[in-house]
Amino acid sequence: MAYPGPERAPDDTPVREARPDDGLLTVRAAEGDEEAFAVLVREHAPVLVGLATRLLGDRAEAEDAVQDAFISAWRRLPEFRRHSSFGTWMYRIVTNRCLNVLRARRPVTSLEAAGEFAAPEYDSPERVTEARDAVRGMRRALDDLSAEQRACWVLRELDGHSYEFIAETVGISQEAVRARVFRARRCLTRALGAWR
Repeated sequence: MAYPGPERAPDDTPVREARPDDGLLTVRAAEGDEEAFAVLVREHAPVLVGLATRLLGDRAEAEDAVQDAFISAWRRLPEFRRHSSFGTWMYRIVTNRCLNVLRARRPVTSLEAAGEFAAPEYDSPERVTEARDAVRGMRRALDDLSAEQRACWVLRELDGHSYEFIAETVGISQEAVRARVFRARRCLTRALGAWR
């Protein structure tokens, strides 16, 4: 089913059309409406790619993970029971997809392969070197976290989600989330102590 174009006001300016809510779009998509699913993808993809990028540390890998998650969601939509919102369901699928990628990773390649950052021209060479070393230290510290610790830490500290939301998304108890966030904070603080 195609959605009609925007209505026009008497002065011929477009009237902002109300988009159907996620619940209605999810029902339509579960019935095979590809356009409804495309609207859901357009609405949720930017946030999910941001999440996956923070979890995986690589934009291309993140985009692949989100694409795989949407393909999986399309196939599983008839099973979706709507106990949570479509967005929460997608967060869970993307997080799990990223956890699988993190668990399957081989040991990290050399830091030289990570590339260099362009430094602002006004900084001294010493400050540029310190900033690069700090970024490398943060990358190493994040890579040293377990996949579950990294996911919980990113969802809590970078995305600002509640422990309840994270527990539902990752599929563990709130106490386990709190423990993983605590251990991740401790590991990151210890690893980055020299850069304070």
